[in-house]
Amino acid sequence: MDDRITATLREDPRMATLVDRHGRLAIEPADDEFARLCTSIVNQQLSTASATAIHERFLGVLGGDPTPERVITADEGDLRGAGLSRTKVEYLRSAGEAFRDGGADLSREGLADHDDEAVIEELTEIRGVGEWTARMYLISALGREDVLPLGDLAVRKGLEQVYNDGEELTRDEMREIAEVWRPYRSYGTRYIWAEYES
Repeated sequence: MDDRITATLREDPRMATLVDRHGRLAIEPADDEFARLCTSIVNQQLSTASATAIHERFLGVLGGDPTPERVITADEGDLRGAGLSRTKVEYLRSAGEAFRDGGADLSREGLADHDDEAVIEELTEIRGVGEWTARMYLISALGREDVLPLGDLAVRKGLEQVYNDGEELTRDEMREIAEVWRPYRSYGTRYIWAEYES
């Protein structure tokens, strides 16, 4: 995280406090975009602790990092035994097929000339990838710096905790709070996550 980003975030006094508290946080592209997408699918609608445990068992079933082939050919019973619902198994296989068949190049290079909304449109063609998962992919797989994933419960709860004493905020109010972080809203999001989980 460079000084420009820090300076932008520090224009928001509450965010400045989080920057001081949590130090420099990074937004970097993933080494393996497919593995990162699998993580987001596994994590859908789960608490952090549950997601971590299920993800570890999922990797155990695959015998290593997810590849499209490993996910597609893994035994469904074993995947279910790892804690994945039948629906999530289908979603993971759909993602595997999308990456394997390469109808669209979903790598960082393949999506480099797509703006964020175009990436979301491309990803949500995959069964089981909704807007939340697509926005997680933008941040954690592609390293995009200006994403605000208000579909994420931890982001919404974190914003309410930091900016409104835990009281409810509307999505419009949340967008307004994050406006000052532009063009680095992904970094602001990371600080909100860090604070919420601390």
